[in-house]
Amino acid sequence: MRSNNGSGSGTQKEVIKKPNTMKVYLSEHAFMGLLLSCAEVYQKESLGYLLGYRLHDRFIIEYAFGLQTAKRKRRGVILHHRDKMKIEPILSKFVKLQIVGDFHSHTPYGDEKGIPIPSVEDVNGMEKDNLYLIIAINELNSTKPWKENKDGSISGSMGNFFFKISAYFCPDINGIPLKSRIYCPFPPGLRVG
Repeated sequence: MRSNNGSGSGTQKEVIKKPNTMKVYLSEHAFMGLLLSCAEVYQKESLGYLLGYRLHDRFIIEYAFGLQTAKRKRRGVILHHRDKMKIEPILSKFVKLQIVGDFHSHTPYGDEKGIPIPSVEDVNGMEKDNLYLIIAINELNSTKPWKENKDGSISGSMGNFFFKISAYFCPDINGIPLKSRIYCPFPPGLRVG
């Protein structure tokens, strides 16, 4: 978009628009992978890759798979470089899908419930142009239907757990991650917006 600079000389100036927030579309396979990976290791954090592709203003997540060799703790999870080197060459052969980011869970700790907000360590580990999903998983107090939340997250219950999933996109190196809106039509009651 161009705009007159107001000097009367007829010269033009570029108007730079701030990029829109990224949108995240989860497939049924990805949604199921997220929930199962988090529930399987409940009380410890899960970790996995997000496979899909990125368009200009959105991520399409086709698959989410948990990393079995990750070293898990109640507060934190680490994947060793040697384990990454085993699977990344295999994933690179799938030309229609790529690693677009990762996911991990936040679980309860003491009296604190798991919340889907990045910790300082999470932010420090984020890389430019990657997508990060954080899944809060807590024991179920009461059944709640799945819904889109005003903050862009989705939440609801399944099995014995309540889940809340938030997405973050890191557009700059050492920048502040931006929250992204999640669209997922697969849980009961949700539809693509």
